[in-house]
Amino acid sequence: MNSLQRTINFIENREVDRVPFHPILMQFTAKYAGVNYKDFCLDPETKCKANIKVAEAFGSDWVNVMSDPYAEAEAFGLKVEYPINSLPISKGYVINDIADVDKLTVPVITEHERLLARIKEIEIYKELVGNEYFICGWVEGPLAEYCDIRDISTAFLDFYHYPEKLEKALDIITEFSLEFITEQVKAGAHCIGIGDAVCSQISPDLYQQFVFEREKQMVDHTHSLGAKVKLHICGNTTAILPDMIKTGSDIIDIDHLVTRMEDFNHLLSEHQVFSGNSDPVSIIQDGNREAIHTSVYSCYKQTRGRGIVSAGCEIPAATSFENMQNYMKDAHEVLKK
Repeated sequence: MNSLQRTINFIENREVDRVPFHPILMQFTAKYAGVNYKDFCLDPETKCKANIKVAEAFGSDWVNVMSDPYAEAEAFGLKVEYPINSLPISKGYVINDIADVDKLTVPVITEHERLLARIKEIEIYKELVGNEYFICGWVEGPLAEYCDIRDISTAFLDFYHYPEKLEKALDIITEFSLEFITEQVKAGAHCIGIGDAVCSQISPDLYQQFVFEREKQMVDHTHSLGAKVKLHICGNTTAILPDMIKTGSDIIDIDHLVTRMEDFNHLLSEHQVFSGNSDPVSIIQDGNREAIHTSVYSCYKQTRGRGIVSAGCEIPAATSFENMQNYMKDAHEVLKK
């Protein structure tokens, strides 16, 4: 059974030979593949070949387009600096005054290099691995994107001072995301990840009022194109997890700050799974063999076998290759215990 079929079967509650393994790796991947992070972010061939190399080395069942949150933000007008070997740096914001929302327009995909690069990455994956691996595209969630182009502290005040302007911006972002999702699925993505991490910092009421319906629209649209959806909101999402599940996303990422995944198992439909929730730092990076083993099996038990093996968020670059190998071994063996 190949990695794509394993992941699809697992989501759809059919028989698998083992649980899928989907570690979130970005800076680790660049380090292992021996490429600088600027090229990993900006050069599609560099990113794809590095991700394939790591997937093969560590038995991962997916490849993805993740590297940083600024591809869409640049298209909205954000200025970004790309250091040679560290994370990209935002240079200011697009929405400095709330009146700037009225200048916001839906980006034209063909006019922006980083948007085209993401589509190219998926095309490269289709060429190099075909239907061997689960290919995951990506879009920023509505609120995360708003916070990328508007200072996050000010953005949170907009909930109360300028709710109508905020909703207008979120609608524009969502409209663009639907177009970007379409092009990624056309290019060959089996799944679209929606990254809306900042939602773990707002109340359930605000999530329901401003974000839930827009995320659900993105999920429904992706499903209409025949692709799966992975919803990634890291942090402590305990309070909004019921609504995250109600979006209909096929894969619900769970960070380590959610301490009791088992409390939410009954909310999953037959064709939904969790992904997580080992601590990427204290367990995968800094933990010993026993700690990794215990975490993987605990996650499997908490989800009653309906959890893709993954950490709650990105596994740091400082993680040893030995720890990643141990993580892989437990991921590949958990179903057999």
